[in-house]
Amino acid sequence: MRTYYNRIAGQSLERLAALSDGIFAVAMTLLVLGLGVHASATLQPEQPLWANGALQNEKVVWNVLVGLGPSLLTYFMSFLTLGIFWVGQQTQLNHFAQSDRNLTWIHLAFLLAVTLMPFSTALLTTFITSRLALVVYWLDLLLLGVMLFASLQYAQHSKLMKEEMTAEVFSANLRRIVIWQALYAFAVAFCVINTYVSIVLLILAQLSSAIAPRMSPLYRI
Repeated sequence: MRTYYNRIAGQSLERLAALSDGIFAVAMTLLVLGLGVHASATLQPEQPLWANGALQNEKVVWNVLVGLGPSLLTYFMSFLTLGIFWVGQQTQLNHFAQSDRNLTWIHLAFLLAVTLMPFSTALLTTFITSRLALVVYWLDLLLLGVMLFASLQYAQHSKLMKEEMTAEVFSANLRRIVIWQALYAFAVAFCVINTYVSIVLLILAQLSSAIAPRMSPLYRI
């Protein structure tokens, strides 16, 4: 019987997980590097720091920290985002018995959204009061969720799951993706009032997802 390349390609879950870990690590590092760039750009006093002694130094540093407020806010939000989706992807990979070419490419599309996170974060940081910048950031979140949803559905349809992946566990995974994506969309909708309101709501949602407080119904999501 003839063997076709597409039937044997992309079957290594271990290599996929290793690639994912590396890309997540790079994306998280780029987030903090972007924070450093903003800091250096802000630190431009009109006169040398030594001109008025230590008091001038402290004033400049304080002004830098205040100016970094939006950058720190979006950095914290995006780090939480990447952490949450890394856990989500690893949870899926742990339930797969094997992979195939199509499933691998679905996860490569997911990783594409991961690599876009430093860009969407930098855009939002630079134009933090812009509704369009916030929507671009949300579209990145949406793409991450859609790819994880597609991954689960495809793996189930193609019988790539482990035997212990019961219908209840499968539903719990899908339910979590759908509910949190709905919460993200709900938070972003508040940008019609103020983008900072949306950002704070997004961070609160992410903190709830990361901490998973033992409160109904949050703990059950």
